[in-house]
Amino acid sequence: MAIRPGKNLISSLLGRGKSTFLIEVVYDIILIMDKDGKQVILIVDDDDNFREILKAKLEVESFVVNEAVDGQDGLEKTKAIKPDLIVLDIRMPKMSGVQTLLRIKEDAEIANTKVIFSTNFGENQQDSFWLDDKFAKEAGAIGYVKKTDDLNLIVGRIKQELGLVTSK
Repeated sequence: MAIRPGKNLISSLLGRGKSTFLIEVVYDIILIMDKDGKQVILIVDDDDNFREILKAKLEVESFVVNEAVDGQDGLEKTKAIKPDLIVLDIRMPKMSGVQTLLRIKEDAEIANTKVIFSTNFGENQQDSFWLDDKFAKEAGAIGYVKKTDDLNLIVGRIKQELGLVTSK
């Protein structure tokens, strides 16, 4: 018998009873590491479109990519998969990126996980004054990227932080 995601109908045979059970199996698919030893990235962002686009680009670049929809989900998946790097949105419902990062840093098992903040802030001068690499590093991240940056720049930054390329 195979149990698959969704509803599964199971009938009992023990004592040849007529019991029938309906079991709903719900689970989240998490890729931890593939056979080729690819680096694992976790994208934590409440914006479905940004996650989808960045995931597609990173997979083309041979990364294994997992997604989380908010800070709590991201914290749980970080503990489960221990990614090589997290791209963490700053502004999310339930738990902000900064709160999520603080919780990661409090947990010795995942405290050394590399985190890059992602943001929509900084599009104009008055927004960008508070968010820069200095702020990100003070919060415990290794830096930040703007979601509006070219995807090649974002992927380049991820590769650089993972030591896959050297900076010029």
